[in-house]
Amino acid sequence: MCAMFIDYDDVITISDMMEILAIGRNKAYDLLRSGQIKSFKIGKAYRIPKTCIEEYVLSKVK
Repeated sequence: MCAMFIDYDDVITISDMMEILAIGRNKAYDLLRSGQIKSFKIGKAYRIPKTCIEEYVLSKVK
């Protein structure tokens, strides 16, 4: 696991994801809705496995 994620739980909230990736709310929801970052919902709230954030970041490396 990447060191940038060490302070976060294994499953994070959208707010955590926004902080990790330094993005706004609209971009965060776009990434989730498009499937670029995998997630699941509990009720109306998205939950994102931390490993899915890492996979997304690594997929952007050229």
